[in-house]
Amino acid sequence: MSNVLAGEESEKVVTYGWAARDTSGILSPFHFIRRANGDNDITLDILYSGICHTDLHMVKNDFRISIYPMVPGHEIVGKVTKVGRRVTKFSVGDIAGVGGSVGSCGSCSDCSNGFYVYCPKMILTYSAHYYDGTITQGGYSNNIVVDQNFVVLIPKSLPLDGAAPLLCAGITVYSPMKYYGLAQPGLHLGVVGLGGLGHVAVKFAKAFGMHVTVISTSPSKKEEALEKLGADEFLVSLDQQQLQDARGTMDAIIDTVSANHSIQPLIALLKTSGKLILVGGPPSPLEVLAMPLLLGRKIIAGSAGGGREEIQEMMDFAAKHNITADVEVIPMDYVNTAFERLEKNDVKYRFVIDVANTISCMSN
Repeated sequence: MSNVLAGEESEKVVTYGWAARDTSGILSPFHFIRRANGDNDITLDILYSGICHTDLHMVKNDFRISIYPMVPGHEIVGKVTKVGRRVTKFSVGDIAGVGGSVGSCGSCSDCSNGFYVYCPKMILTYSAHYYDGTITQGGYSNNIVVDQNFVVLIPKSLPLDGAAPLLCAGITVYSPMKYYGLAQPGLHLGVVGLGGLGHVAVKFAKAFGMHVTVISTSPSKKEEALEKLGADEFLVSLDQQQLQDARGTMDAIIDTVSANHSIQPLIALLKTSGKLILVGGPPSPLEVLAMPLLLGRKIIAGSAGGGREEIQEMMDFAAKHNITADVEVIPMDYVNTAFERLEKNDVKYRFVIDVANTISCMSN
């Protein structure tokens, strides 16, 4: 259980985490204070925290929005230890999850429609200014205090380590499948990239009854895609003959790749009225020829995630179909090595920190 400060600050929680101090991205032990548990808040003792590739970008300030010191982590699973007097969705002892957002305006059209992730005033789980002016800190720590409207229940049947990445990687691919009408049996879906996002996309698509083709630059991933993950076909994106043979065969493609790559060959794979949905974020501008879009009535779209209700729906669907991320569980003090390996794509497919069993309290 978390320690609390004495005296007038007794409701504020002393928290122990691992933080980056500068753009080197190197994390080390860090003491900080969480805000008091308010009327609408719940406090979680964190059990597991997934490592997202965004965490690696953030600790190095690749997006130019980082605030130091920074405790990363937005794939958080924990046990509820305290609830505010207005909390109705959770009870002490529940297992709950927190994703990429911990606040929003609550009144714009996006918030009203349940998609606070697109709210102009959305507050990130870490490295953002909270309503009270404090800096949010993430899940590489032993506890967190969060408004109940940004927390979901984790179904009891889901393994908690494999469930943690669903709070980011999972909803990132699940949400566009639902929003763009792809979650239908018989539709042909291409999944570009077989990493942390892509492997979960294959699992969800197969659970929806879709015909799935994995599109990858790496022929070595074919056996994994077909035999372990259950994809129906595998296409090597550097093989021009394979690309030619697959032209006009796919109803939609979800592109999970964040590295620079050409999307023009992907557009050619789509049927008339097909959709190319980007969920990765390449750093350089995309180059697109207009005529293939015009002549095929094709769409290029993007998606960044979902709101609480959709995340909860996804979690319940994952529990029903036994879907979790494939993970490598690591101790807290391995995080810097994990970042080095992640930068080299040396993980299958997601690192998850065993926070509860490997984080230790820092002496005064």
